[in-house]
Amino acid sequence: MLRSILLAQKLTSLPSPLTILRPSTRICRNFSAAPVRKMEAPKDMSHFKIDAEVKNSSVFRRVLWTGTHSQLVIMNVPVGGEIGEEVHTVDQHLTFTSGSGKAIVNGKEQEVSGGSLAIVPAGAKHNFVNTGDSPLLLYTVYAPAEHDPHTVHETREEGDKLEEEGKDEAPKFK
Repeated sequence: MLRSILLAQKLTSLPSPLTILRPSTRICRNFSAAPVRKMEAPKDMSHFKIDAEVKNSSVFRRVLWTGTHSQLVIMNVPVGGEIGEEVHTVDQHLTFTSGSGKAIVNGKEQEVSGGSLAIVPAGAKHNFVNTGDSPLLLYTVYAPAEHDPHTVHETREEGDKLEEEGKDEAPKFK
């Protein structure tokens, strides 16, 4: 499936290796023509039973927590599914809790499964594909935030559409 390049007009501001992106690569940027809503930064500790949160989530992507410098997101990649090839302007740490899959980062492949951790630096073209017979479950930390703090995407297609429309933007803090 062909995927559009988000904000292609901004490519000149990205590091030079990204200027040779294929049309199937999605650029995830924290820019929007719409005004960005300002919010208060969290000041108290948050606690999650992360394995249970991930295991009990049936949606593709859900933001659990957003702070000034990072964001915690849980994901459920269905059998035969994938996150979708993309490039972020933020760092991303992905911890896999169950299932099996393939990480593809800048053309290099690595098998992942429950207990694996993959770190994707800002600017790296990446995708994660579920190669197993059960959902690929994970939680990921973006630094700084990548998504709207209230994001819940039932499917990858819904998430892609909202990102392309500029309706899933990271917050700005007061």
